[in-house]
Amino acid sequence: MNHTKDAAAEAEALQAVERHHAHMLKHLNGLVALLVEAVEARDAAAEGAAQATLLDWCDTHLIPHALAEEGPLYGGPHATPEGRLLVEGMLAEHRVIVDLVEELRTSSGLAAAVAGSAIQRLFALHLDKENRLLMPFIVQSPDMSLAESVQGLHELTGEAAGQHGGAHDDGTHHRR
Repeated sequence: MNHTKDAAAEAEALQAVERHHAHMLKHLNGLVALLVEAVEARDAAAEGAAQATLLDWCDTHLIPHALAEEGPLYGGPHATPEGRLLVEGMLAEHRVIVDLVEELRTSSGLAAAVAGSAIQRLFALHLDKENRLLMPFIVQSPDMSLAESVQGLHELTGEAAGQHGGAHDDGTHHRR
């Protein structure tokens, strides 16, 4: 990409992804809080419902978001000496998040609350790295475009970028 980037498009893409990240984290925080509260109250019915809702959200939003990032968003930086180690670390975090979702799926009670809390904390750290390190690196690089990387990817931008009306893959990605 040797042509001049559109600074306004880059800024809007950065804002769209950051807004989507904030929305995802807020939603995840609420779901984990419901699970923890139900476990603390020893309310088995509420715990089961909260765990099922959290798992559904992880399967339909969190894991598809992570998988969608791995190609278009991570590919450019991964191909550079400056970005390779950051991307390798972020890919490792994706693997841990997927493992924690599987742990949540097969646990109950305190173990489920711990797994949910671990997903929440790791995802918050991961989003902070994307927002503060990875995306600014892409925006500042003359050979990469954040706007082009996330164009049309609902999983990365939320409501922005071309409303697919359900045409996107909604959680049917291969799960481990």
